[in-house]
Amino acid sequence: MRSTHLPSSVYGLLFTFRPCFSTATFEGFAAFVVGWLLAQGPRTLTGALQAARCYGLWRRHHAGFYRLLSSARWCCDEVGGVLFRILLPWLPEEIDVAVDDTLCHRSGPQIFGVGMHHDAATGTYGGAGGRRVAFACGHSWVVLSIWVPLPWGEGRGIAVPILFRLYRAKRRCPKAQYSKRTEHAAQMLDVLLGWLPAGRTLNLAGDREYGCQTVIRDLDPRVTFTGALPMNALLLAPTPKRWNGRGRPPTKGTRQPSPRALAGDPRVPWRTVMLRLYGRRVRLLLKTVVVCWDRVTGRRPVRVVLTRDPSGRLGDRAYFSTRTEMTPEMVLQRYARRWTLEVTFAAAKQTLGLEQPRNGSWRRPRGKRRPWDKAGFEERGERGRKAAERTVPLIFVTYGLVVAWYLAHGEPAKDVARARAMRPWDRAKSTPAYTDMLSALRRTLWQARLSRKALPKRLCEKLAGLLPVLVRAA
Repeated sequence: MRSTHLPSSVYGLLFTFRPCFSTATFEGFAAFVVGWLLAQGPRTLTGALQAARCYGLWRRHHAGFYRLLSSARWCCDEVGGVLFRILLPWLPEEIDVAVDDTLCHRSGPQIFGVGMHHDAATGTYGGAGGRRVAFACGHSWVVLSIWVPLPWGEGRGIAVPILFRLYRAKRRCPKAQYSKRTEHAAQMLDVLLGWLPAGRTLNLAGDREYGCQTVIRDLDPRVTFTGALPMNALLLAPTPKRWNGRGRPPTKGTRQPSPRALAGDPRVPWRTVMLRLYGRRVRLLLKTVVVCWDRVTGRRPVRVVLTRDPSGRLGDRAYFSTRTEMTPEMVLQRYARRWTLEVTFAAAKQTLGLEQPRNGSWRRPRGKRRPWDKAGFEERGERGRKAAERTVPLIFVTYGLVVAWYLAHGEPAKDVARARAMRPWDRAKSTPAYTDMLSALRRTLWQARLSRKALPKRLCEKLAGLLPVLVRAA
């Protein structure tokens, strides 16, 4: 790398990815990560290139920077595997994994892989206006993340995406290339199992879409799935019916009450528990039973947990786990950690501009207009495919690098004190958020850029106070 301004903590972290790239491509990768972190305003490749040039990381022709995404030879899965190995020392023996999909809005008819997808953030599930289903144009990404426990605060953690797949609608994709979201999830799970060290296990959490036969039926013994269960699910007893000696021996158990019927059965009492879910203490009523969900898990028994809100504001809900020895409290806590992936999606879109890149498109020849009778998207072969499939994964990897750097070199107490000094009205703040981690890394980068030698302590303190103001002014 040609720049000597990078601090050793950041350079050592970036150099871990060196085997994934050639020499020239690795320089582009380092420039992309640092430029994306330091860029101000809308996050575009041009903005990241300008920030990298300002920092002194890219002095070559600008076309080489764009080739990192458009034509260079490297694999997103290999980069995600390096990030997983970096975070492995902070992970427990049983690693919590979450899978979900998110919509990155894209506009324009000539972008590869774009389509109309369900927009959960815009739609509603009920309320005064009733249920409303919304759709939007963009890229639908299926993401597999690991839950990294944070050393501050009991039960706190952050989801770091490591594997990514671009979902393409069936009518917009050749039949040989089409895969469902659940098939993408199963494929990424197999890749993660190939990286898993001996003695480690996974606890995979997913919503109702991913709690299906495609993901669970052939689940690896090292994986436990925790998810949501439909209230009308057909449940069977875990042991087959008694054979009366005539005909073929039965392979399925007797039919059991559905979760909705079990919730309304007065013969099975509710049990009151206090749990810490989604960052707060909540009071719930529980029922649990061990059954078989033949349609999804086959003969594999599952533990079903029913919940009821004592206040009556929320309806009854059901969850399940493929590990029957788990307690109901543990099932709910493991499923609740899935929500941290939604927080990661929001943070990546708001702080790192996940939806702002405008790559992957092609221009119509000058003077040629769209035919009046041809509407909709116009993909031009494979043009822009690599750029469209690589930009979002690289932004997510940059997100994970911020977390990895802060776990190794961050100062939570000082960052919380600095944040409370800048926002004295935020009296409840006691732990650093992702924005604090990102600000700490930016300060470290700019301090190293301003001086190659160690600065006096008082001067470092002045720079630390001035940098946030200068960044806002820029």
